[in-house]
Amino acid sequence: MPAPRKRKTPVPSGMTAKQMRRKKPINMDHLKVIEPLTNNQERVFKSYAEGKHLVLHGCAGTGKTFISLYLALKDVLEPSSPYEKVYMVRSLVPTREIGFLPGDHEDKSNLYQIPYKNMVKYMFQMPDDAAFDMLYDNLRAQETVSFWSTSFIRGTTLDDCIVIVDEFSNLNFHELDSIITRIGQNAKIIFSGDYTQSDLVKSNEKNGVLDFMRILQTMPSFDCVEFEIEDIVRSGLVREYLVSKINLGM
Repeated sequence: MPAPRKRKTPVPSGMTAKQMRRKKPINMDHLKVIEPLTNNQERVFKSYAEGKHLVLHGCAGTGKTFISLYLALKDVLEPSSPYEKVYMVRSLVPTREIGFLPGDHEDKSNLYQIPYKNMVKYMFQMPDDAAFDMLYDNLRAQETVSFWSTSFIRGTTLDDCIVIVDEFSNLNFHELDSIITRIGQNAKIIFSGDYTQSDLVKSNEKNGVLDFMRILQTMPSFDCVEFEIEDIVRSGLVREYLVSKINLGM
């Protein structure tokens, strides 16, 4: 006798299927309204809304990663959005020999999650640190935001998600090629970094980053935005330092 078919759990009135899949849906009222601060940030907001994939490259302190994570998280939390998750992807260690570190990929990436947690904290208006910690733990537990290293992304297909590749200029061509070919159906990808500030030592690896960017620049589905000195929003000190560094040819 065949096993009885499972009946689908009905979705309560006023809740979407996405909300049902999450044990504790995040209250969107806590998410701040963040507006672009520079012309290039405004261009990113516009291109993202148009459904473009993005390459954000250029000066430090221009908010490239912050606005990428904000736009992606806001999109994923929207009940009507087709996206389910945000994947933050980066190389965790310069040598990429992450296998020698203890624990699974989550344990190994915990140290590198701190800057992103601080970004998310700025995005939400919470009454106190304890309330935010509970919210952030919920985001992590329901895998609304997940952290992956390039060492663990091979062999996967990333569907129904937004992938942010941070510090992409520290990845060689093979790694970048491996990441973009993991993008599946109904997914969006954002590359953020500064190709002039790379941990790569070998010239052929640095050239590989530029080759990868040249490929994306020919693709109509991508918008490549270069951030300049005037886009720096972190502080006047950062702007002054980078200007001096450029003037000295360093």
